[in-house]
Amino acid sequence: MRGRRSRFTGLSSRLHFPTVAGKGRSQASQWGVQGPLKSLFSLLCTLRICNSTKTRNSDNNHHRRLFEYFLVVSLQKAKTGGHYVPEVTQQFPPKLERNLKFLRETEDQLKMIPKFCFPDAKDWEPADSYPSEMFSFALTGEDGSRRFGYCRRLLPNGRGKRLPEVYCIVSRLGCFKLFSKVLDEVERRRALSPALVQPFMRAIMEAQFPAPGRTITVKTFLPGSGTEVMELFRPSDSHVEHVDFECLFSCLSVRLLLRVFASVLLERRVVFTADKLSTLSQCCHAVVALLYPFVWQHTYIPALPSAMLDVVCTPTPFIVGLLTGSLPQLSELPLEEVSQIFTHQDMDDEDTILPSKLQSALENVLERRRDRLVSSPPLDHLGTVVTEAFVRFFVELVGHYPLFFFSEWEDDVSSAPSVPCAFQREAFRKAIPSKTTRRFLEVFMETRMFGCFVREREQHGPSLNGTGTDIAFLCHVVNYRQISKKKKKKGKFTEEGD
Repeated sequence: MRGRRSRFTGLSSRLHFPTVAGKGRSQASQWGVQGPLKSLFSLLCTLRICNSTKTRNSDNNHHRRLFEYFLVVSLQKAKTGGHYVPEVTQQFPPKLERNLKFLRETEDQLKMIPKFCFPDAKDWEPADSYPSEMFSFALTGEDGSRRFGYCRRLLPNGRGKRLPEVYCIVSRLGCFKLFSKVLDEVERRRALSPALVQPFMRAIMEAQFPAPGRTITVKTFLPGSGTEVMELFRPSDSHVEHVDFECLFSCLSVRLLLRVFASVLLERRVVFTADKLSTLSQCCHAVVALLYPFVWQHTYIPALPSAMLDVVCTPTPFIVGLLTGSLPQLSELPLEEVSQIFTHQDMDDEDTILPSKLQSALENVLERRRDRLVSSPPLDHLGTVVTEAFVRFFVELVGHYPLFFFSEWEDDVSSAPSVPCAFQREAFRKAIPSKTTRRFLEVFMETRMFGCFVREREQHGPSLNGTGTDIAFLCHVVNYRQISKKKKKKGKFTEEGD
């Protein structure tokens, strides 16, 4: 314990630790925060101020839409052959705006969306019943930005056998529950008359873009009912807005989940297989969310259309979801070093990837969660327990990262958050007391997700101009460091250099 303190003290004499004058420093003293932790606390105060100002300016100067376009996708008979192909049969707005920055990219994505709405188009035949299901997919732009497609697939009104259709909302906002509620209303109105859908979607598009943790109201008119008011809530925890952990834990044991997590951390190639689109999309989104504060940088297709099956033969990392109907085709492809989840084929080393102590801590927390949920399953509590467990993993692994950015041009990085910085990689790695954790960190630091994480902060400063992502993660860092410090003083916690 003494050695760890002296190590941080030694680093502080030759590396720059961000500090801030005024409010941040006084608050740090008020809370009794000292040493490198005081620097983190002060940086956090600065980020909150920057983020608050940035949010106000953004709200005042820019109007963001809840979604970009709404589509109805149906199956049509192919011109050649007896199979069906998905086509857009309704679009709102009817035409794309000409001033869109990435007009060509948007047009290309619109051509691909029907395939994501019906990745199993070749398997369909008219049916007289089909349970409605909700699923989603992600579209990655040339600049790395993502759009989400929220889909409701169901049989249209009618009698006899008929083909399903998909209502699809494409938005830059990752918020599954919010758009699920919108699609509930779309389904209700379309059952009354398809003409009622477009006025409703226009009202949604013109609604105020909700800030995290806020609720907006949308007023619409429905013949026979008059004016109706819909409330749409956006959760405050942005990195899990798009996630349903209940589905993930109903499909995977804790041990298998940690094997998947380890494979994804090392950017391997992972294929999820399931019978339902909703299961595929929910599990893929949940696994990717566990990487916070990092972002998956490679191919990500929660529901891979059968026509794009060759994707799994690429040598680059990917996470894809595949319906079980495509497994016979998958078995015929030349797959090498691909982990197939739900079919239980893996690389046989996933149990030894993560540092043993961090893995045991994760496993214990998740197993206790499952025991508590047997008697009463509060879904919000599930998300909280799961996200906090994995965030703590990353706090222990990389939570000291703000202390290892250094600028030759500024005496105080935190007071000038946009100043380019250099990351002290080797000092950062050696600051971890555990040998096994250091070895894992050395491998993890070579991944693209870690490289992008550091590069963004080197270019724009460690605060990323006060983004909400950094504020949320640094809150966890400060809180956990304070708790650990108190435990050490009471003799309830010892640091082992295993």
